[in-house]
Amino acid sequence: MTVRVSRTFEFDAPADEVWAFISDAEKRAGAISVVDTFEVHGEGSATWHVALPIPMIRSTIAVETEEVERDPPRRVKFIGKSRAFRVTGEHTITETDDGCRLANEFVVDGRLPGVESFFQRNFEAELDNLEDALRASLGPTA
Repeated sequence: MTVRVSRTFEFDAPADEVWAFISDAEKRAGAISVVDTFEVHGEGSATWHVALPIPMIRSTIAVETEEVERDPPRRVKFIGKSRAFRVTGEHTITETDDGCRLANEFVVDGRLPGVESFFQRNFEAELDNLEDALRASLGPTA
Protein backbone atom coordinates (compact mmCIF):
# COMPACT_ATOMS: atom_id res chain seq x y z
CA MET A 1 0.00 0.00 0.00
CA THR A 2 1.20 3.47 -0.84
CA VAL A 3 0.31 6.55 1.16
CA ARG A 4 0.04 9.79 -0.81
CA VAL A 5 -0.77 13.20 0.61
CA SER A 6 -0.87 16.67 -0.93
CA ARG A 7 -1.48 20.08 0.55
CA THR A 8 -1.06 23.63 -0.65
CA PHE A 9 -0.08 26.60 1.54
CA GLU A 10 -0.63 30.26 0.67
CA PHE A 11 1.85 32.91 1.86
CA ASP A 12 1.88 36.70 1.81
CA ALA A 13 5.62 36.52 1.26
CA PRO A 14 7.94 36.59 -1.73
CA ALA A 15 8.62 33.25 -3.42
CA ASP A 16 12.37 33.55 -2.83
CA GLU A 17 11.81 33.66 0.95
CA VAL A 18 9.72 30.48 0.82
CA TRP A 19 12.36 28.92 -1.44
CA ALA A 20 15.09 29.74 1.10
CA PHE A 21 13.29 27.55 3.64
CA ILE A 22 11.93 24.72 1.52
CA SER A 23 15.14 24.17 -0.46
CA ASP A 24 17.19 23.84 2.74
CA ALA A 25 17.57 20.14 3.68
CA GLU A 26 18.23 21.03 7.32
CA LYS A 27 15.09 23.16 7.65
CA ARG A 28 12.93 20.52 5.93
CA ALA A 29 14.19 17.78 8.24
CA GLY A 30 13.86 19.96 11.34
CA ALA A 31 10.16 20.55 10.65
CA ILE A 32 9.24 16.85 10.72
CA SER A 33 8.46 15.54 14.21
CA VAL A 34 9.59 11.95 13.61
CA VAL A 35 13.05 13.09 12.45
CA ASP A 36 15.00 12.55 15.66
CA THR A 37 18.35 13.79 14.33
CA PHE A 38 19.88 14.42 10.93
CA GLU A 39 23.17 15.09 9.19
CA VAL A 40 23.49 17.18 6.04
CA HIS A 41 26.26 15.71 3.87
CA GLY A 42 26.50 18.24 1.11
CA GLU A 43 24.46 19.88 -1.56
CA GLY A 44 21.17 18.04 -1.61
CA SER A 45 21.92 14.96 0.49
CA ALA A 46 21.30 14.16 4.13
CA THR A 47 20.64 11.30 6.52
CA TRP A 48 17.50 11.54 8.62
CA HIS A 49 17.29 9.37 11.72
CA VAL A 50 13.56 8.70 12.01
CA ALA A 51 11.86 7.42 15.17
CA LEU A 52 8.57 5.72 14.34
CA PRO A 53 6.41 4.50 17.25
CA ILE A 54 5.78 1.11 15.65
CA PRO A 55 6.18 -2.19 17.59
CA MET A 56 8.53 -3.76 15.01
CA ILE A 57 10.90 -0.79 15.12
CA ARG A 58 12.86 -0.36 18.33
CA SER A 59 15.45 2.18 17.22
CA THR A 60 15.73 5.04 14.79
CA ILE A 61 15.78 4.30 11.08
CA ALA A 62 18.47 5.87 8.90
CA VAL A 63 16.81 7.41 5.84
CA GLU A 64 19.26 8.46 3.14
CA THR A 65 17.74 11.46 1.38
CA GLU A 66 18.85 13.02 -1.85
CA GLU A 67 17.50 15.79 -4.01
CA VAL A 68 16.73 14.41 -7.44
CA GLU A 69 15.36 17.58 -9.03
CA ARG A 70 16.07 21.21 -8.23
CA ASP A 71 14.77 24.19 -10.20
CA PRO A 72 15.46 27.34 -8.13
CA PRO A 73 13.40 29.15 -7.01
CA ARG A 74 10.43 27.05 -8.09
CA ARG A 75 10.76 23.36 -7.33
CA VAL A 76 12.65 20.80 -5.33
CA LYS A 77 12.06 17.05 -5.21
CA PHE A 78 13.79 14.56 -2.94
CA ILE A 79 13.79 10.82 -2.37
CA GLY A 80 14.51 9.12 0.94
CA LYS A 81 15.38 5.42 1.17
CA SER A 82 15.59 3.15 4.19
CA ARG A 83 15.05 -0.47 5.17
CA ALA A 84 11.56 0.42 6.45
CA PHE A 85 10.20 2.75 3.77
CA ARG A 86 10.83 4.94 0.75
CA VAL A 87 9.55 8.51 0.68
CA THR A 88 9.32 11.00 -2.16
CA GLY A 89 8.68 14.65 -1.40
CA GLU A 90 8.05 17.43 -3.88
CA HIS A 91 7.62 21.16 -3.23
CA THR A 92 6.55 23.57 -5.98
CA ILE A 93 6.32 27.35 -5.53
CA THR A 94 4.06 29.50 -7.71
CA GLU A 95 3.95 33.28 -7.46
CA THR A 96 0.54 34.86 -6.82
CA ASP A 97 -0.70 38.46 -6.75
CA ASP A 98 -0.27 38.60 -2.96
CA GLY A 99 2.82 36.41 -2.48
CA CYS A 100 3.10 32.77 -3.39
CA ARG A 101 1.61 29.31 -3.18
CA LEU A 102 3.57 26.24 -2.06
CA ALA A 103 2.26 22.88 -3.30
CA ASN A 104 3.55 19.88 -1.32
CA GLU A 105 3.24 16.22 -2.23
CA PHE A 106 4.57 13.23 -0.33
CA VAL A 107 4.43 9.54 -1.21
CA VAL A 108 5.48 6.79 1.23
CA ASP A 109 5.92 3.13 0.30
CA GLY A 110 6.32 1.01 3.42
CA ARG A 111 8.51 -2.07 3.58
CA LEU A 112 7.65 -3.11 7.14
CA PRO A 113 4.22 -3.72 8.67
CA GLY A 114 2.76 -0.63 10.32
CA VAL A 115 4.81 1.97 8.45
CA GLU A 116 2.14 2.97 5.95
CA SER A 117 -0.63 3.03 8.54
CA PHE A 118 1.53 5.25 10.77
CA PHE A 119 2.04 7.75 7.94
CA GLN A 120 -1.60 7.54 6.91
CA ARG A 121 -2.65 8.53 10.46
CA ASN A 122 0.04 11.20 10.94
CA PHE A 123 0.73 12.87 7.59
CA GLU A 124 -1.72 15.73 8.13
CA ALA A 125 -0.05 16.62 11.45
CA GLU A 126 3.39 16.50 9.81
CA LEU A 127 2.20 18.89 7.10
CA ASP A 128 0.89 21.17 9.86
CA ASN A 129 4.38 21.07 11.40
CA LEU A 130 5.97 21.96 8.06
CA GLU A 131 3.58 24.86 7.52
CA ASP A 132 4.09 26.14 11.10
CA ALA A 133 7.89 26.03 10.76
CA LEU A 134 7.78 27.81 7.42
CA ARG A 135 5.46 30.53 8.71
CA ALA A 136 7.67 31.02 11.78
CA SER A 137 10.72 31.44 9.55
CA LEU A 138 8.91 34.02 7.40
CA GLY A 139 7.76 36.13 10.32
CA PRO A 140 4.40 37.64 11.27
CA THR A 141 3.46 38.95 7.81
CA ALA A 142 3.28 35.49 6.17
